[in-house]
Amino acid sequence: MADTLLVERVDTSAPVTRRNPLLPVLTTLPWALVIAALLLVWSRGDVPTPDLARFSAYWVFALVLPGTLVHRALRGSRGNLPEDLAYGAATGLLLEIVAWALAAAAGQQSLLRWWPLPVILAFAAVPGLRRHWRVRERRPLPVLWHWAMGAALLVVVAWGYVQWRMVPLPPVYGGYYQDLLYHLGLVQELTRAMPFELPHVAGEGLRYHYLSDAHIASASMITDIAPTTVLLRLWLVPVIGTAAVLAGGLARDLSGAVWAGPVVAVAGFVGTTVTLGSAVGASGEMPLSYASPSQTYVLVPLLLLVGLCVDVARGRSLGPAWALVPVLGLVCAGAKSSALPPLIAGLGLTAVVFWWRERRVPRPALVALACLVAAMALGFRLFAGGGASTLRVQALALLHFIGPYSETLGGGDGIWPDAPLPPGINDGGAIGWLLAFSVVAWWVLGQAPRWVGMSLLVEREHRADAAVWLLAGTVLAGAATTWVFQHPSISQIYFWMGVIPVGAVLTAWSLAVARAPWPVLVVPAVAGAVAALATAGTVVGFAWPKIARPGTPYTSTIEGWLRVLGASAVRYALFVAVAAALAVGVAALWRRRVPAPGGRRRAVTIAVAGVTAAMLGASGAVAVGGVVRSVLTEPVPATGPQPYALTVDELRAALWLDEHAADDDVVATNVHCRPVRTTPHCDARAFWVTGLGGHRTVVESWGYTDAVVAAHGVDNLGYARQNFPDQELLAFNDRVFTTPTTADLERLRTQHGVRWLFADARAGVVSPDLARLVEVRLVAGSVTVYEVSRP
Repeated sequence: MADTLLVERVDTSAPVTRRNPLLPVLTTLPWALVIAALLLVWSRGDVPTPDLARFSAYWVFALVLPGTLVHRALRGSRGNLPEDLAYGAATGLLLEIVAWALAAAAGQQSLLRWWPLPVILAFAAVPGLRRHWRVRERRPLPVLWHWAMGAALLVVVAWGYVQWRMVPLPPVYGGYYQDLLYHLGLVQELTRAMPFELPHVAGEGLRYHYLSDAHIASASMITDIAPTTVLLRLWLVPVIGTAAVLAGGLARDLSGAVWAGPVVAVAGFVGTTVTLGSAVGASGEMPLSYASPSQTYVLVPLLLLVGLCVDVARGRSLGPAWALVPVLGLVCAGAKSSALPPLIAGLGLTAVVFWWRERRVPRPALVALACLVAAMALGFRLFAGGGASTLRVQALALLHFIGPYSETLGGGDGIWPDAPLPPGINDGGAIGWLLAFSVVAWWVLGQAPRWVGMSLLVEREHRADAAVWLLAGTVLAGAATTWVFQHPSISQIYFWMGVIPVGAVLTAWSLAVARAPWPVLVVPAVAGAVAALATAGTVVGFAWPKIARPGTPYTSTIEGWLRVLGASAVRYALFVAVAAALAVGVAALWRRRVPAPGGRRRAVTIAVAGVTAAMLGASGAVAVGGVVRSVLTEPVPATGPQPYALTVDELRAALWLDEHAADDDVVATNVHCRPVRTTPHCDARAFWVTGLGGHRTVVESWGYTDAVVAAHGVDNLGYARQNFPDQELLAFNDRVFTTPTTADLERLRTQHGVRWLFADARAGVVSPDLARLVEVRLVAGSVTVYEVSRP
């Protein structure tokens, strides 16, 4: 949508400047293309047209419109419509969570769809608020910004399409990633009234950072679209697009460069690590995750909060926008428990530095720090769960998930070694330490596009800017916590993933202050993109030779991996040297010499800017090339048996249950494991009966309960294969299916509120006597659904 709409009236007596009549078209067209592309990929993802219309209306009228009005009232207009609408969407998501919480607490979820109405009416009726319907103090953005940002968002749309094209909407034969089904169960639970329970084990309180699921549940309740469709298709791309524009707006504010916005949108959201085709990857490549809604969703409130913290770190008072700080802090804590700690650390570092330098700390910064610490503490009390308490200190634990270590020294570490360091490092002696150091160094190199903005701290002028310390401290804290802590599911990586956009903002800012001529940035960026595409094998769809790679890239020996890492480091050094030489050479040709004043110092600045541009070009090119290639390549359907596949009948039966059971009905099922059959110490992460069936179960799967995750490593078994803590309850639940009696069925009904039985013969034996004791309502393949008579 063009930023020429909804603007203030101008004084007609002022001198009239001639305006390009094509400007509204040129600024509107890229946004129209993004919206059209999004609708197209949604439709290709089997989303019905009525659902597209309802969700689009929901996003505009229930999020963007009220959020934009409130954000303008609290912080003022950005001076252009695209950024106003993005900041408005972020504020709308925040207001929606507040409205959802009030509705759930009062048990009035049916009223949730009307929450925007009082806001809209207030801004229409109150004279002092009416001015916020328009863009004030208009500061339009260049046409190129619209097209560049539109191109970045088209990549986001394509990325979303790539994610869900292999995840069909049920019912179809195939397997679903267990975390998606787990979140679907939480979405279903959050459509009910408080207090919430863990739907997979009814009666156990829900403790989890579930506010991303609350957003999806709200969208489903407001639009009457199935939660499955919202989760697997609709919610993801609009939220990422909002976060990308927020990050771009922050970069523009800090750097003063308009082009910084699109650069951050690509580098911070779809850009990947720079490994130049190495056999060794770098964990935490992107901040986005289709399988982790909490990680993707939290980027929006987190970036909005970072923008506020930048102002307070610089000593500015926020005025009425202070109300946003504690609320955003609590929402971040409730959306992802790893989101707030790095920001708090960055704000704390800023306070310490300025106290050391100036013996004073801006009071707004201290107030914000206190608000965020309180929000984190309250969030831990309200939301922390799902294994959050299993985060332990073990330096370098991330090595467990990186090939060179896990395939060599880490082979004997066990499931969860209780030690300050991974045992394999000491067991390997000096060469073990050399391998560990090499892997960590390679990770740092691969993540360089998120680090190079630290160069701002070299200049005295920027060391005096609290915002630099805030962003740098946040990024450093995210990296440090990732390498200091250990989690059995590598969840410590979320500390890093959450700060990737912040690092991209810092990098774009450092590029802007270098004030290099545009060819100095463009030429190395293009060269870096070509080099990265060539080594990544994404050029014209075939793999280029992996130079400097040994004949057997994946090896089980330490020496072999060290050769791989050494060759990769040499290639990386050549890449940096060529980028620096290109930058200095282009600068000399552009100005006939390395620009003065500064001489040699200026040459170093130009070289660093060129290397940074080359890294950003490589990072973006690999990501964009991979996305484009995936979009253009038809997915190959899975053939042969799939170990975790569910049948069409099983999924159809679960969806039937969701449609026919009352909202608060409880279900008993004999489904507990992946694959479906229950065996001793099986993988207890089925989650599809609660997710697709939409109801609480007495016991379905327990793989993510707090007690079980805390038992990770007991008897050398992972948490997913631990026994259910209440074996008596599990035995009673399963006995109803194998040897049913009238007494057990009555106990199930009266003590546990069970109204339905969901029996799957693939999970275990189902007695034929069950059909004589309760009413059969559905038979679908291996599944039989029974209804327990009401009193």
